[in-house]
This record gives sequence, C-alpha cells and structure tokens, in this order.
Amino acid sequence: MACDLCKLLEAPMPVSALIWGDHQLSVVAVDEAEYPGFTRVVWNAHVKEMTDLSPAERSRVMEVVWAVESAQRAVMAPEKINLASFGNMTPHVHWHVIPRYVDDAHFPNPTWAVAQRSSAPEVLAARRALLPALHAAIIERLKA
Repeated sequence: MACDLCKLLEAPMPVSALIWGDHQLSVVAVDEAEYPGFTRVVWNAHVKEMTDLSPAERSRVMEVVWAVESAQRAVMAPEKINLASFGNMTPHVHWHVIPRYVDDAHFPNPTWAVAQRSSAPEVLAARRALLPALHAAIIERLKA
C-alpha cells in the first residue's frame, strides 16, 4: 500500500503547503477550511512509530511540534491546541497540531466528530488572514 505522506513529500508541494523543512522533518499547512492554522509535522522518511526513531530523533520531532504549537498560540490565540498522532490510516510518523476555538465547528469534541455548529464565514476569514504571520512565526521558531 502506498503511503499518502510519502507521496505528499515526494511530489512537488504547493508553495502554500510547505511551511518549513529540513533533512528530517517537514511542517505542512493542512488545507482544512474549518480549521485555519491546522498544521502537520511530518518525519520525512517512512517510519511507522515514534519508537522506530532514536531518542534524539524523537526529541527533535517534539521540539518541532512544540515550536508549531507555540507559534499557533502566539498568532492565532486559540482556546486550546489539539495535538494528535494517530497514523491508523497513514502509518507514517506525523503529528497534527490544530488550533481550537469555542466557536469552531466541533468544539469541544474532536475535529472528526459530528459538527456541533457552522463556523461563521467572517470568523474563518479573519483566522485565514493570520496564516502568513503564523507561517512566519513557525519559521522564526525553527531557525537553526
């Protein structure tokens, strides 16, 4: 079975998708209309589980996840940040970093649950307008 994340990383990625990357990791903007700022931190090589990585590599993954979370908190001012690493459908090490708001479509439930409400278009537009600043903040936090 082909890995969706391997395909994503191998193909020419749209400029709007790749926020930051190095030889180990990529930080990718997720095109999810209801969740501006939704980001994935992806280990570049196909690795199934965090424990397949060395302790130093695991620490590096989490440093990047925390940098993304910190940038989201500073720029997007969400109520909460959701961090998740499932990989059931795509068994490739990656973390979802999702800013959450009390007025988002699913709050307080997970983003994959039944929607509780519709998000106001003007609120989503205002959050989308923050994306360039968010991406700049992520890059700034990940400078070597």
